[in-house]
Amino acid sequence: MAIHLTKESKILVQGMTGGEGMKHTRRMLAAGTNVVGGVNPRKAGRTVDFAGRPVPVFGSVAEGMDATGADVTVVFVPPAFTKAAVTEAADAGIGLAVVITEGVPVHDSVAFLDHARRRGTRVIGPNCPGLISPGQSNAGIIPADITKPGRIGLVSKSGTLTYQLMYELRDIGFSTCVGIGGDPVVGTTHIDCLAAFQDDPDTDLIVLIGEIGGDAEERAAAYVRDHVTKPVVGYIAGFTAPEGRTMGHAGAIVSGSSGTARAKQQALEAAGVRVGRTPTETARQVLAVLHAGT
Repeated sequence: MAIHLTKESKILVQGMTGGEGMKHTRRMLAAGTNVVGGVNPRKAGRTVDFAGRPVPVFGSVAEGMDATGADVTVVFVPPAFTKAAVTEAADAGIGLAVVITEGVPVHDSVAFLDHARRRGTRVIGPNCPGLISPGQSNAGIIPADITKPGRIGLVSKSGTLTYQLMYELRDIGFSTCVGIGGDPVVGTTHIDCLAAFQDDPDTDLIVLIGEIGGDAEERAAAYVRDHVTKPVVGYIAGFTAPEGRTMGHAGAIVSGSSGTARAKQQALEAAGVRVGRTPTETARQVLAVLHAGT
């Protein structure tokens, strides 16, 4: 099994005919992802050939779903059009929308995330790398060739750190890796993924990657303490961040001691989570936990 994305997932790509959409659709197909169509109202009825794999372009998400049975959409559209794209997908009844676009205005994110929630559509992102269930499906921009299938679940705010931990633990492998995005408002949280991994019989250990700013990791720690029985290993980006500086990620806002890496580490460790101070140390913590359980 895996969470949110399996080999059975049928994927539409909104913005497939644009530069980024074309590039990453090609990479998703190379990873074995079942991309069943693109969406572009101005190019509906055309077919795009990806190295001998023809992919039809539909005029709307609803049309694509009706024709193919798609249940996932990956959104590669400019920020100004993201709200409309996700709203359209939710109105069509898609089960999962993976929003790669960065630079989406926060008020747009709030609006389309609320709309999607009311329509029953799960959103991952915005400003995220997507998710991958290695050996099954890859929805987004995560490199598919840096790891293999395994029994670790990973949830991360940071795309780059997602890739690094995947690579560091490539000999063990992953059930699913989810990049939830680093914006102040996102559709799927650490807690959502912790709950899904806890229920997934093919996930034995969970890696949680957070970063300074906000209180998402503290809330995740409370959830782990009360609801998660599987081992969890964590990493918080920002231990060396200078005090009083605004960080690059939109969600990385630190006020006093609240939101610091140290405060998050303390909250996670109080919940029984091992926390590494570097990605490599975090990978070693994972190996130590796994070896202790064998």
